[in-house]
Amino acid sequence: MITQKTKYALKALMVLADEKAQDGEALRIETIALRSGAPKRFLEHILLDLKRAGLIGSRRGRNGGYELIKEARSVSLAEVLRLIDGPLAPLPCLSRKAYQRCEDCADEENCRVRAVFGGFYWSYLVMIESLTLADLQKNAEPLERFALQNLPPETPEV
Repeated sequence: MITQKTKYALKALMVLADEKAQDGEALRIETIALRSGAPKRFLEHILLDLKRAGLIGSRRGRNGGYELIKEARSVSLAEVLRLIDGPLAPLPCLSRKAYQRCEDCADEENCRVRAVFGGFYWSYLVMIESLTLADLQKNAEPLERFALQNLPPETPEV
């Protein structure tokens, strides 16, 4: 599950990508907050993280503000998720960028927990690594409809 902070980051990036596509002007933080629905106070920290990562830039002065400095198709969603939320892996022993051996694991090669979680994690990684900010800008309705139609039936709570 992604955090609210990551959702705000993605929404802010979409606002900046839309602006870049339209006229290339920098946007003030108040405008980004209004268009993205993110609280300004919270958004300030997020935009600084995105700037440090080289995804957005800032301009000073009367026409100052924030702007996307990369093409939307080159901004990886996995990169944003890792930047804001940290490692994507469900277990530290599966992480490619923040690998750590599990403290309670005697045999990583034969660990059943690692094997099961590793299987769906790699499938998730293949998908998330291929998605970009440009994909977020597209109409996601057909994908959403497919996902909702293919949900497993709810099981009654015991």
